[in-house]
Amino acid sequence: MPDLSKITCIEDLRAIAQRRVPKMFYDYADSGAWTEGTYRANESDFQKIKLRQRVAVNMEGRSTRTTMIGQEVAMPVAIAPTGLTGMQHADGEILGARAAKAFDIPFTLSTMSICSLEDIAENTDRHPFWFQLYVMKDRDFIERLIDRAKAANVSALQLTLDLQILGQRHKDIKNGLSTPPKPTIKNLINLATKPRWCMGMLGTKRRTFGNIAGHAKGVKDLSSLSSWTAEQFDPALSWADVEWIKKRWGGKLILKGIMDEEDARLAVASGADALIVSNHGGRQLDGAPSSIAALPAIADAVGSQIEVWMDGGVRSGQDVLKARALGARGTLIGRSFLYGLGAYGQEGVTRALQIIHKELDITMAFCGRTQIDDVKSDILLPGTF
Repeated sequence: MPDLSKITCIEDLRAIAQRRVPKMFYDYADSGAWTEGTYRANESDFQKIKLRQRVAVNMEGRSTRTTMIGQEVAMPVAIAPTGLTGMQHADGEILGARAAKAFDIPFTLSTMSICSLEDIAENTDRHPFWFQLYVMKDRDFIERLIDRAKAANVSALQLTLDLQILGQRHKDIKNGLSTPPKPTIKNLINLATKPRWCMGMLGTKRRTFGNIAGHAKGVKDLSSLSSWTAEQFDPALSWADVEWIKKRWGGKLILKGIMDEEDARLAVASGADALIVSNHGGRQLDGAPSSIAALPAIADAVGSQIEVWMDGGVRSGQDVLKARALGARGTLIGRSFLYGLGAYGQEGVTRALQIIHKELDITMAFCGRTQIDDVKSDILLPGTF
C-alpha cells in the first residue's frame, strides 16, 4: 500500500489522476457542457462563502456522524453515481464501493457503470449500496433493472431527472470518446504513456456497461450497445414516470437533478424521500446556477418535508460544512472520488475520504461546533452567501 500521507488535498489527487488516466477518460470526468461556466461556478461559488471563526469554545468530543434517509453515516457525504467509473481505473466501481463500505458512507452505482449491480454485491459481501437509475424508453428493461437492484441488496434508488437529453461536452467530441472508443493515432499515443492503466485494464474482464450488455434486448457487443444507448434516453420523462418507478421500486427513493423551487415542491408531492440539488456537475445546462447557489432557496421552499442534499463542486470538507450550513442534510462527491480512484485505486478513494473528513472535522471546530447536526447558517459570515 503506497504511503499517501503527503497527499494533503483533493487537488493533489486530481493532478496525479490527470497523469495516470488516459486523456479521453480523464477529460470525460473533468469537463462540463459548452463553455464550462456552470462547471467552474460549482467550485468557485463555494469559495465566496466565508466562515465565522470562534474561539474559547470547548472542542472536545467532536462528531461528524449523522444520517441520510435514516442511514447512519460517518459524515454527511456519499459517493455520487458517475458513469464510466471503471475506465478511470480497472474495476473502479468495485474499488469505490469497498472504500465507501470501510469508511461507513454510502456508495451509489450508476446505470452507466462498467461494473454491474451483481459485481458490486458479490465483491462487497452484499453490503447495502445505492443505485442510480436512468429512465429508458425500454420500460421492460427498467423493470428488470429495478428487480436486479432489489436482488443485489440496493437500499435506495436514486432517480436522475436531468438527463432526458445529453448536454454537449466539447472535450468528448474532440477526444473521439464514443462506444466503442475511436482508436485515433492521438489516443493510441496517449494510451502508450499510461502503462499502469493499461495493465489494469488487461487484467479485468469488465470493459463495457455491465448493467446493460447482456441484459437489454439486442445488446451483445459495444457496437450494438452504442446504438441502443443513443436511442434509449427518454425525452418524454414526466412526473407520472416518477410515480410509476416509486411504486415499482417500493423502497427509499431519491430524486437527483433538482435546481428549481417549483420542481422541489413537485419532488415533495411525489412522495420521494430525498432530493438532490444538482446541475449534473455542470455537464448538462451550461448557464445554470451553481448547485451551492441554488441550494438555500430550495431548502427554504421545502423545509422539513423532504431531505435536501446537494452535489456539484464539493472538493473539501469545508465545502461539505458550507452546504450543511445552507440547508443540505447530505452531500455527494463525484469528481473528488474519481480523482482519488484514478490516482491510486481504492487507496486513493480512501485518501480522498480521509482528507474531506479531516477538513470537515477541523473546520467545524474552528467555527465553534462539535456536532455536525448542530451546524446552521450562523457559522457563515453574513453577506457572503
